[in-house]
Amino acid sequence: MSGKIAHPELTASTDAALTALEVEAVRTARPNPGGESVLRSCAATGRRVSIVSNNSGAAISQYLADHGLSGLVAGIFGRVPGDPSSMKPSPLLLLDAMQAAATKPEHCVFVGDAARDVEAGEAAGVRTIGYANKPGKYAKLAAAGAVMIVDSMELISGALA
Repeated sequence: MSGKIAHPELTASTDAALTALEVEAVRTARPNPGGESVLRSCAATGRRVSIVSNNSGAAISQYLADHGLSGLVAGIFGRVPGDPSSMKPSPLLLLDAMQAAATKPEHCVFVGDAARDVEAGEAAGVRTIGYANKPGKYAKLAAAGAVMIVDSMELISGALA
């Protein structure tokens, strides 16, 4: 995100309210077809997974716990509370994830379903696979520069196995 925050005094309370809503929404969230398979394939082949998201870390943690997936994820990098500038397309969260994993961009792959994910990956020097999970996303991900585009997470899981 760029630009000046119109009401910075509301940022923390707004972020807290959004986080509460996200954590509540996790209760009804349905697993992404193939998402668990990708996590399990990564674990089986010795690959570390970090989740980088514009959602709150609390919501991501809750989702993983609710679905018994916490042990398959090495790190969670949600938006920095109260700091909308940390969100993609900023590379900040990807850079933080790589630093925590003590790895370099050339050893990473980022999977994202939006052009801003591809932009963040490019800014961080990380190759990004586009996940075209809805109509119209393929063209947007291709235009953003995704190195590959898939319409199924099972394709990624199969390639890892």
